Amino acid sequence: MKSSIKKAVLLSAMAGLTSGAYPVAAHHATTMFDHAKVVTVTGTVKEVHWTNPHVGIYVEVAQDGQAPALWVLEMTSPGNLVRSGGWTRTSVKPGDKVVVDMSPLRDGKKGGALKKITLTDTGKFLTADIRAQERANLEQEAPAK
Repeated sequence: MKSSIKKAVLLSAMAGLTSGAYPVAAHHATTMFDHAKVVTVTGTVKEVHWTNPHVGIYVEVAQDGQAPALWVLEMTSPGNLVRSGGWTRTSVKPGDKVVVDMSPLRDGKKGGALKKITLTDTGKFLTADIRAQERANLEQEAPAK
């Protein structure tokens, strides 16, 4: 009887440890992005997914006379964007013309980690890099070309 109780306690403890580790394992790293490079594209916002755990912006980009292609831009969470950079749910909307600076995906697919987005109609820009918000004179930098 005592060995049955020990087994039950041991199994319960193992199950608790395993389930506690799952959320950590489920979150991905940012190694899929090449942070040493910056790619700039110009296009029109098609969708904005203002959801946890990462905000996503989908931009239709036409390059070199090719048919427009959808680029997927990933950012941090909505809460981090609001706290660090003055973003709101409507800062960037479908239909907005934008210039985007990003760290591209390493696999060459059309997407990346958004660094800076400039609304071409107004010149207003926002960054998705929380640490960049703390850099001196960021607001005085010229918009991306």
